[in-house]
Amino acid sequence: MADRPSDSGADGGSLDREPVLGIDTKNGVCVVRLGGELDLYNSQTVRQALMEVCADGPERVVVDLGEVEFIDSTALGVLIEARAKLANRAAFMLAAPRLETRRALEISGLDRHFSVHDTVADALSASL
Repeated sequence: MADRPSDSGADGGSLDREPVLGIDTKNGVCVVRLGGELDLYNSQTVRQALMEVCADGPERVVVDLGEVEFIDSTALGVLIEARAKLANRAAFMLAAPRLETRRALEISGLDRHFSVHDTVADALSASL
């Protein structure tokens, strides 16, 4: 396992930091801001937030990854699961991934299945 920054608690995990930094819904568009380390320890929190957002049937969901420092396969699976909940899967977009997150998307091949944008603004203006 690679070394990575952590908000280490007593258990050494990233449990002290909430991964869902904010959810903004406006005119059928929902932006979900995630941050910190997205991994096995907090994937259930991310899953719950994304499932609730997708259950409302928004026109577009943009997941802002700009503050994500690390993402593991569990969290990538949560993104896939959430996207599957939308009738129009193309309406589930990822925005602003940092180098490490972009690398995880590329290595897993998910960059070819998700609509990945450099900024939230780009994702919001992209055609569906």
